[in-house]
Amino acid sequence: MINCTHDHLASATVVGMHWERITVLIDVRVEFAPGVSQNEPLQFYAVNGLYSAKALFQASRLEPNLYRLSLNLTNPGDLRCLPVGTYSIVMCRGEQILSTAVVEPEFTAKLEDCSRNFLYNGRKKVYTVTFLVREGEEDLPFIMYILAAKRTGMGFPTDGGGKKSGGFSLSAYKQKHSRPFLRRYYRSQRNKHRKGDKPVVLFLSEQSDVLGSNLTAVRDRMIARGLDQQFTIIESARMASSQHQSQKSWMGLIKKLASADVLFLDDHAPVLDWLKLDDDTKVVQLWHAGAGFKSSGYSRWGHIGCPSPASCHRQYTYGIAGSRHIAHFFSEVWGINTENVLPTGMPRIDEYLDETYRVNKTKELYAQFPLCQGKKVILFAPTYRGKNRATAYYPYELIDFEQLYDLCGDEYVVLFKMHPWVAQAVPIEDRFRDRFVDANTYPNINDLFYITDLLITDYSSNIFEYSLMKRPMLFFAFDKIQYSFSRGFHRDYEESAPGKVCYTFAELLTALQNKDFEYEKVEEYVAHHFDHIDSHASDRVIDWILLDQMPSDLREAIDNRNKQVESLPFLDFTVLEPIEETEDDNDDTAEDGESEGDTTT
Repeated sequence: MINCTHDHLASATVVGMHWERITVLIDVRVEFAPGVSQNEPLQFYAVNGLYSAKALFQASRLEPNLYRLSLNLTNPGDLRCLPVGTYSIVMCRGEQILSTAVVEPEFTAKLEDCSRNFLYNGRKKVYTVTFLVREGEEDLPFIMYILAAKRTGMGFPTDGGGKKSGGFSLSAYKQKHSRPFLRRYYRSQRNKHRKGDKPVVLFLSEQSDVLGSNLTAVRDRMIARGLDQQFTIIESARMASSQHQSQKSWMGLIKKLASADVLFLDDHAPVLDWLKLDDDTKVVQLWHAGAGFKSSGYSRWGHIGCPSPASCHRQYTYGIAGSRHIAHFFSEVWGINTENVLPTGMPRIDEYLDETYRVNKTKELYAQFPLCQGKKVILFAPTYRGKNRATAYYPYELIDFEQLYDLCGDEYVVLFKMHPWVAQAVPIEDRFRDRFVDANTYPNINDLFYITDLLITDYSSNIFEYSLMKRPMLFFAFDKIQYSFSRGFHRDYEESAPGKVCYTFAELLTALQNKDFEYEKVEEYVAHHFDHIDSHASDRVIDWILLDQMPSDLREAIDNRNKQVESLPFLDFTVLEPIEETEDDNDDTAEDGESEGDTTT
């Protein structure tokens, strides 16, 4: 790199800043010296006190002299949190170092308000991002300080022994050493594994004792295409995320993981939070969620249940999404690069869009729910409230069943389909059963969409599939403020909801009575969320990932991003005057930790 800062070709001044969840957005005013071209692209690097570039900001030009820099602190591109250190923003044009950013004097007082603490590991650890200016200099150099810390004891130290501390426990000893043992077992089995003529494909679920819909769709399509002759297909389905597993079960799983060349999973697999697979194992996340509003994984970092800096998600080679427009929602959740989220579409929708399946299933539904025949069907299908499966519930007291019943008249029938985690039955009185139906036991909500004329939901991702029916929706978001605080949204709720948002049940009834659905939002939603509306998503997953037939533009984007990240260590910023020297700058790794229990679902 060539130090041109003394030539005063351009200056960079931080004039604003805000956050979008885990991404910091920094507004920088750039002023050029007379005669200096303003049309050549600029690069903005996060450079630490050892003159090493650890991240390249994504830069967009808002105005001729105003740039917005964005940086995802949980993944600046190399699939890990931005390392601990003291960073400056260095503006470059190719190999020319033009300027180191300073802070506008009027904005310095707001830097402290922009700093953030992200708690994780049961709030025992914290990743801190602090913004400040370097003291003792007139031009107010901008500093971003990253610190990872553990909970600190406030009392006198003890020896930690004796009966009061629990003493020696054989069961605790086994628990403590089980993961190291399983890691060694994985290594020994992996060393025995030899790639033969038939690569091994493992379909894995740690959330259920049966494989999920995306997994079964891809597996069944592989078999239908005769690819079970080209690949060895194995499966593993356990409820390990919520139930104790035997030593035999663990040994069996580790052996399968060691034999796998390609691993397909749907949802979070806690085993991969602490077991690092070989780099030559291709890991593909086929997450079932199409695109709702709820924050998950790293998009809710700092909230209870968020992942640690090193987690299962970091091991994904690829994920999938419905379109390129929404790929960044998924990459934020998983802490991987957006280019590696492939817009294949959801494999489970292949069956959903099959016309023969739809006709047959519609006949079955009318036979099972005869009240729906000849009526308009309202499907009431919200997500759960509560922290997890054990505490999941829905506040039925907010539903005015009597007024809803009266409004239905002879026109509507209401099917209630609650989230599978809500164990309490819908409290439908006998006098309402000629218009209300509890459909909780029906296994597949997607089937119900065939006979549904209006969907009432809240923050659920079921809007993804239902939108393809091109029918209206209403959103009953009575607790939007509380929900956004506890779970968080990864995009603006009102702008993104494909239908009218109601905050009280009275508002919901009024919208229903007036047929005020804001239907135009549905068509906008479909256009934005689906690159392909067909029954070939499973084929795209197989062709692009298993058979290595990815479209050239997608492959090129992945390669370019990888080259960009790989080039950072070779950029030499030692030509700069010292930015700042601290002991922390010698720590080039984010803190490791076991995941507390991620909530991808």
